[in-house]
Amino acid sequence: MALKPIIYKFNISLSDMNRGHYDALNLTVAKHPSENDERMMSRLLAYCLNSQEYLDFGAGLSEVDDPAISVTTLDDQLALWIDMGEPAFERLKKATRKAEKVKVYSFNSKSDVWWEQGQSQFSQLNMDVYRFDWSEIQALSSMLERTMAMSVTISGNSAYIATAKGECEVYWEALQESA
Repeated sequence: MALKPIIYKFNISLSDMNRGHYDALNLTVAKHPSENDERMMSRLLAYCLNSQEYLDFGAGLSEVDDPAISVTTLDDQLALWIDMGEPAFERLKKATRKAEKVKVYSFNSKSDVWWEQGQSQFSQLNMDVYRFDWSEIQALSSMLERTMAMSVTISGNSAYIATAKGECEVYWEALQESA
């Protein structure tokens, strides 16, 4: 019997001081059976960091050729491709051919090794790569509830997240930014 995704509901009050973007997001997020809480919460944070019109979660882990998050324009052009974790060079190369802009958010304890091993190849690609602090992603994940309200305030290279279960701050480092 196939396992079904777990559905989460988020009501997010978003304040992105970097872009002057303020929004109230009501999101339904499906957590794939093979996805851990940290990956899902990293996806949610990446969504907040890129919040804009037409931003949508992809099919996720069940559809290997889809991005985790994307923006598709009204004329069916892929404007933004966002990947999570430590994707392979070939996947990212393909993504840069398909989308106007590509971003990767790495978040786990293997991020350093992945980056060191692939940096020379990744530098050939026109994409942005960011690394979330693993221990802070774990702290964010510890506050996860099936239905939750949260406040996300983005300033500089950090996001301050407040929920009913507590609060934390998640920092990220820009490993590579396209021109």
